[in-house]
Amino acid sequence: MADLSKAEVLAIIAKAKQGNQIAFSQLLDSYWNDVYGYQLSRIRNENDAEDISIQTFSKAFDKIDTYNSDYNFGTWLISISKNVHIDLVRKRKSNVLDQSESEGSADIVRVLDDAPTAEDQLITEQNLAKLLGYIKKLKPHYQKVINLRYFNELSYAEMAKELDEPLNNIKVKLLRAKKLLAEIIRNKK
Repeated sequence: MADLSKAEVLAIIAKAKQGNQIAFSQLLDSYWNDVYGYQLSRIRNENDAEDISIQTFSKAFDKIDTYNSDYNFGTWLISISKNVHIDLVRKRKSNVLDQSESEGSADIVRVLDDAPTAEDQLITEQNLAKLLGYIKKLKPHYQKVINLRYFNELSYAEMAKELDEPLNNIKVKLLRAKKLLAEIIRNKK
């Protein structure tokens, strides 16, 4: 577990509950290896373990106000991580079932011409303009990570170097940016 005393962890959590980004970074740095290591030992897939760990911290930070200090913070994170993993497994199972049911008819109906029509291109351009408008509603640091990742196509490591921030912070910040963007888009419909 983290090399912090319970009092230090509680002080950092109190700052995080007030929205202090440095406190979130400290918690992430202190507990990342525990959560990632736990998931890696369970599923033995580095990419999935990393994705689950990122989602774990994102959920934990979104729900930091619900943390009960009677319990160890690391244990709380591992519980969230278990639930994220279970949700991922359920989602994959349902996707496999959906795919297997629709595969037969989809193969028959599939059209092999992938070239976009003029109408398709116009729709794509209009959707991109809308998306850019939604991105502009995000705070500047969230706009920056979205732009670097999806428009400049930088890797996480390149983004970390560009922004001079730890890799784990970049991953969590990008996940938060995507969640906020999804909320903006949902509220516009």
